[in-house]
Parts: sequence; C-alpha cells; structure tokens
Amino acid sequence: MKIIAVETLVCHARMRNWVFVKVLTDQDGLWGWGEATLEWHTRAVCGAIEDIATLLIGEDPTRIEHLWQMMHRQHFWHATGVVRATAQSGIDLALWDILGKLHGVPCHKLWGGPVRDYVRTYCHLGGGKMEDFYTVDPADAPRFAELAQRAVAEGFTAFKCMAAPPTMPIEGQRPVRYLEACVKAMREAVGDDVDIMVDCHARHSPRMGLILAKAVEPYGLYWFEEPCWPESVDGLAAVQRAVTTPIATGERLVGQAAFRPLLEQQACSILQPDITHCGGLSEARRIAAMAEAYRVALAPHNPQGPVSTAASLELGFATPSYIICETVHADVPWRADVVSEGFVVEPKGRVVRPSTRPGLGIEINEAEVRKHPFEQEIVLREFYADGSVGDW
Repeated sequence: MKIIAVETLVCHARMRNWVFVKVLTDQDGLWGWGEATLEWHTRAVCGAIEDIATLLIGEDPTRIEHLWQMMHRQHFWHATGVVRATAQSGIDLALWDILGKLHGVPCHKLWGGPVRDYVRTYCHLGGGKMEDFYTVDPADAPRFAELAQRAVAEGFTAFKCMAAPPTMPIEGQRPVRYLEACVKAMREAVGDDVDIMVDCHARHSPRMGLILAKAVEPYGLYWFEEPCWPESVDGLAAVQRAVTTPIATGERLVGQAAFRPLLEQQACSILQPDITHCGGLSEARRIAAMAEAYRVALAPHNPQGPVSTAASLELGFATPSYIICETVHADVPWRADVVSEGFVVEPKGRVVRPSTRPGLGIEINEAEVRKHPFEQEIVLREFYADGSVGDW
C-alpha cells in the first residue's frame, strides 16, 4: 500500500478557516482525514502541506513514525516553526486515521485501549462568538454571569472565559478589579459545583499575570491559563509558585522539546498542547508521556474544527493524565452537514463516550465543504491606551 496524493480542503467557518487534509492511498476506498487549521496562516499552511507531500508520495502510510521523522527532519529545516509543524500535524492525524481504518478499530485501540469510560468537555462562554471573547466593557460582569448560566443550562459542568483584559507590563487596579468582578459574578451565578477557567491569552507580563492570578485565587478556578507569554518559563513558574490555582499553558508551543522546561521548572499544572500544531498525535502522545512522568495533567487546546476535536477525544480515551477536552460547540449552524462524527455527546454533563468507528471516526462531506470556500479571517489588532502595540 502506498500514498498516492495529499490534498487540502479549506472550509471557512466564521472565526477561522478549517484546513482539512486528505491523504489518499492506492487501496480503493482507503484514505485518512487530518486537520491543519492555523488562523491567519491558511495559505501558508496549504503551501507547506504541498511541499511536504513531495516526501510522502509512494511511501507506506502505515509507517507513521518513520514518516513523522521524515517530515520533521528532512528538506533541511526541522519542523519547529508553527506553519511547518501545523502542516505536519495535519498529515500525521490523517495517517493515524488510515491505520485505524486499515485495522477496523478506533485510534485509541491502537494505543492500548480506553483508560476511561468517558471524556468530559468544556465550552467557551458565548459558544464561539468573537464579540463574547474579546470585548471589554464595564457592564461585562453581569453579562459573564448570564453566559455562565447559559452554559450550565446547556449541560456543561465546566467553561472557559476571557475575562482578563489586556494590560501593559504594569498597570493599576482597574483591570484587576474588572477581572475580579467578572469571576465573582460567574461564581455566584453557577455555584461551587461548576468549574470555571480564565484564559489570559498570554497578554500580560509575569508580574501583571501574578497580580491577576492572586486577585481571583479566592474563587477556586479550575485553572488560570497563560498568565504571561509561554516563552517566559521563569515567569510562569513564579506565578504557579505564588498561587494555589493551577496554571495552564502550552497551546503555542511546538514539539516535545518546547514542553520540557515547563515540566522541569514546575511552571504549570496543566499542559495544553494543540494536536494540530504541536506535531500531531504522534508528538502529542510523547508530550503526554512526559506529563505523566511529572504527574502534570493534560488538557489539549482545541478551538479548531471537527477533525481536531475527534483526534483530541481519541487521545483522551488512551491517555491517563488527560482531564478534559476543549470544544467549540456552536461555531457554525451547518457543522453537521460538513462532518459525520462517530462520537456522541451526552447532553447531561456534556461527556463523550468512546467512538466505535475506525480511525478518528469521522468523514468529511467534500461537497458541503466547497459551499464554504476560503475567506480572509477578521483582522484583529490590540493597542494600549497610548497607542502602543499590545498582545491580541
């Protein structure tokens, strides 16, 4: 059996363009689906996949680790940049999908079988609406409380919000009190049995991240995400040492080596590799093994499309340190027209039972994808009050 083609299909899904990867074999009816979605870099990723494909045509798709090493190490440049790594990740997912289909089992069966009965999921407040993620208004505290109650009414036992506003390296009390008011309103609205996460989006300096983390510590967050740049491992470690709240990070890191300092310096309690960026399922499993050795939890970053979600769930069923799966459940109303999914989300608790379909358990309707061709993503910019550039 040989690889005969690697194709990309781009599907515009409001906030982002989903990049689906299809790896075809010379065996009739056998192909694999992956995903290589990377916001604002869609054309670059598609070009990178086309370049990498020259290494793969004629190769055996079941030699996944061999092909992973080829994609990572050959053509001179290692796949440590996010564009190249995302392209490689999408292909890697498709190869695992092929292997599962070839043997007639879900991917988690290839990795030793399920280690749990279900995977818990969480949502973003607003269900994926851009305006609910990034606007900051003095009236946001009651609005966040309303959105939190809506998430609980939809069955979720955990949700994440972006209530931490962007700040300059050092600012006064206004953003601190704003965050505290929003978190307090959400906690009072849903009670102590629902888990709340706050994503800072790495907008802050280590000192501001620490101040913000301290302010919301009394509210028992499930985690406080990316309080400062992920490159600032010392800063993350200082924040984690200063608060009891678990610190989460990792969505912007590429490759196993980038995660090692976080573990060695005890800089976080939850690792969040993005399966579509970090090097695919092959590399995510290595990162998960490292996390397990340090007794650090795994909760992959997953705001992308349906193939990424299916892959994240398959990883969860076979990974002991995995605690919860991120989902965007209401991004586009036609999602079910584009993808057929093997897993079922139980409305109560929003948990997912293992899929029985082979591979990743999904199929993409290419005709439906073509109804939603590429569109340039919304250009988002962040500036401070003085006009200087901030982190978006």
